[in-house]
Amino acid sequence: MNDTPRLESFNISLNLGAFKIGGTWKPDETERKAAWEMYVELITRISVQELQPEEGLLREALSSLYTLFDTTRKILRDYGPSVAQPKMNGDLSFGHLAISILNYSLRPLLAKWHPLLLDHEKTKGSSVSIVDHEKKWGKYKELRGEIERVRGELNEYANLLAKVADVPPLHGQESSSNKK
Repeated sequence: MNDTPRLESFNISLNLGAFKIGGTWKPDETERKAAWEMYVELITRISVQELQPEEGLLREALSSLYTLFDTTRKILRDYGPSVAQPKMNGDLSFGHLAISILNYSLRPLLAKWHPLLLDHEKTKGSSVSIVDHEKKWGKYKELRGEIERVRGELNEYANLLAKVADVPPLHGQESSSNKK
């Protein structure tokens, strides 16, 4: 059991590219449970795990990130509208943060890159492996860079969710500014 007193209020400052979220989140027990569920989903996907230069496929990374939409929707539906209401004079909520991550971090990446990658995939010859075909794409490095940028944003979100759920970061990506 953790002997450290549980934090009741969290000052948030997330940079999601062109959009910044700032404010205070004072989660209740329902939001803490929703934060734990979202945290587990984030840390068990490519979303917060670094994709090494010779690892994985861009398509698989984008598909994994896309699944966070359904996961987030399910968590929001399961916990109901109470997780979207600011609590105890806070100005943020789990719902606000979750929707912001989807709309300002994931959606721009996926909306741009899913169709571009699909167009490239359609040009693959039968004698070329999927891995080799992706690596020969002129936008390969650019997309990997964008995935890495979003991974940084999702790591900040995961760090916050770990704190709210009152667990140590299990994903090994806690930034020095977010340590307890």
